[in-house]
Amino acid sequence: MNTISDIWANLEEDKALLDACILASAKSPVDLSNQVCNYIISSGGKRIRPLVLLLLARAMNYQGKQHYQMAAAVEFIHTATLLHDDVVDESDMRRKRETANHHFGNAAAVLVGDFLYSRAFQLISKELKAASIISDATNELAMGEVMQLMNVNNLALSEADYLQVIYLKTAVLFSAACQFSTVLAKREDLAENCADYGKHLGIAFQIADDLLDYVGDIAKTGKNIGDDLAERKITLPLIHALNNANPDDRQRLKNIITNGDRETINSVIEILHDNDSINYAQQIAYQHVELAKAALAPLPESKYKIMLSQLADMAAKRIQ
Repeated sequence: MNTISDIWANLEEDKALLDACILASAKSPVDLSNQVCNYIISSGGKRIRPLVLLLLARAMNYQGKQHYQMAAAVEFIHTATLLHDDVVDESDMRRKRETANHHFGNAAAVLVGDFLYSRAFQLISKELKAASIISDATNELAMGEVMQLMNVNNLALSEADYLQVIYLKTAVLFSAACQFSTVLAKREDLAENCADYGKHLGIAFQIADDLLDYVGDIAKTGKNIGDDLAERKITLPLIHALNNANPDDRQRLKNIITNGDRETINSVIEILHDNDSINYAQQIAYQHVELAKAALAPLPESKYKIMLSQLADMAAKRIQ
């Protein structure tokens, strides 16, 4: 298997039931809410967070049906963060189409994001342990978003601080999704391993996503080249280049970042390549992939465990 779609193809029934749960749970008596929800749900997306939950539930031989609601809740929280992020970042494109805020306006995007957050908690509320997990995760996620905002144009941002931000803003939701599977399967003995799998998978995924700003193809990713640079977000390849470039290139890079100058993206890419910064970030992503795969060791052997390992490899290969 080479793509996330290939993995989903092995879970056709699960995907159909999840999709039905998402559509039914997103319905509201408010027409505008339905319009925005249908717009963003129909825009696609890999649904990788629900996927890891379903795969782990299968790997632990969970036989119930509650994992579809849990997976839908995780996807709703992720979707809500996207709605809010696009307003904060003033983004106009996601997944090869207009963002919801660009199509419906900022107010509608924010309020429907709030609706999806609350609906997620409704779906999880009957399982107290899961509710505790997701409450902590959403709190940490919000902290990560605030920290990222605080670090805009922070040219002194360290690699350790960057990794802490992406753990909070991205990896904690992956980790929570993985922990849900242990709650449902009543496998508390695997909770730490599953949480670690989600943590390292999420970190690898976010590093790869950040690299798309410099090496991605908008036709394939739906993400504009240079968006992060224009928003003056300091990501791992920039941190590495700032720490390793010669004085002239370092100052040039600082000036470009401070000005949020997307038009000079080629100069930035050149500096990143000259200092092997893209390759460095790739290698850090691969390190977290290996840690994610190692966390799967206690799970019984199954095709689902194999797919979880393959999924980790795919997370870091988004740039290829």
